[in-house]
Amino acid sequence: MLKRYFASGLFIVALVTPEICAQEIGPANGSLVIVGGAMRDQAIVERFLNLAGGPDAPIVVIPTAGGGDEYDQYWGGLRQFKAAGATDLTVLHTKDRDVANSEEFVARLREARGVWFSGGRQWRLADSYLDTRVHEELWALLDRGGVIGGSSAGATIQGSYLARGDTKTNTIMMGDHEVGMGFLKNSAIDQHLLRRNRQFDLIEIIEARPELLGIGIDENTAIVVRGDRFEVIGQGYVAIYDHQSQIDTGGLFYFLSPGDRFNLRTREATRPSTSQVPIDRVVKEKWPGGG
Repeated sequence: MLKRYFASGLFIVALVTPEICAQEIGPANGSLVIVGGAMRDQAIVERFLNLAGGPDAPIVVIPTAGGGDEYDQYWGGLRQFKAAGATDLTVLHTKDRDVANSEEFVARLREARGVWFSGGRQWRLADSYLDTRVHEELWALLDRGGVIGGSSAGATIQGSYLARGDTKTNTIMMGDHEVGMGFLKNSAIDQHLLRRNRQFDLIEIIEARPELLGIGIDENTAIVVRGDRFEVIGQGYVAIYDHQSQIDTGGLFYFLSPGDRFNLRTREATRPSTSQVPIDRVVKEKWPGGG
């Protein structure tokens, strides 16, 4: 089983190890839609709604990462979902962990088919919901085949390691909050990748925590996870960071483009058979600054 890696403009081949193959990464049931921020492609929202069961499915939107004291049902963050035809939207927000552990607060989550985390600072989501009844109900949502999505901070919180989780600044990669909700196991997720020139930032985490898979997602781009596989959708690129490949080949990361698939268990990237162009050639020619 072969893979291509990017390092200093070169693409290198590495073998996938049996240890990596033994890992379980994605949720056993349900789906994840993980967006790199600045979501403008309505097709991403539509995919999320389709995975939830259609525009009439009950959707809960959690804007807590934004840092506001209150959010109501007229919050502007609902516009994209309404534009996609969503008819059953509920905004759920608290900064109080006692409230997050209450029966009244989680009742709506038990009816939901989809939950969406909006952007801001991911540590706020951890402070409010990590290891609470909200967190339990989110796992229950996945177990019954629902979908969890999120953009920017709402993407990073879905990993097991919380990248950029420091309360002082978002430039610290390994800060005072390091635990995410873990819907994507053994992973660290970064966002706004190329737009904010962050393509080298995840290397720090992967070198310190070599068991993790790093996934960097550009703006207006998403990965759709089902089981132990994901597909890239949207308008940009996704970067993969794998410490074992650095040891074997010196490669740092490589890029996937929309339509590409990735096996989280084997860490193998593939392209649909409709395209005859190798992955390395496409990334090298089209990645901004590449080649």
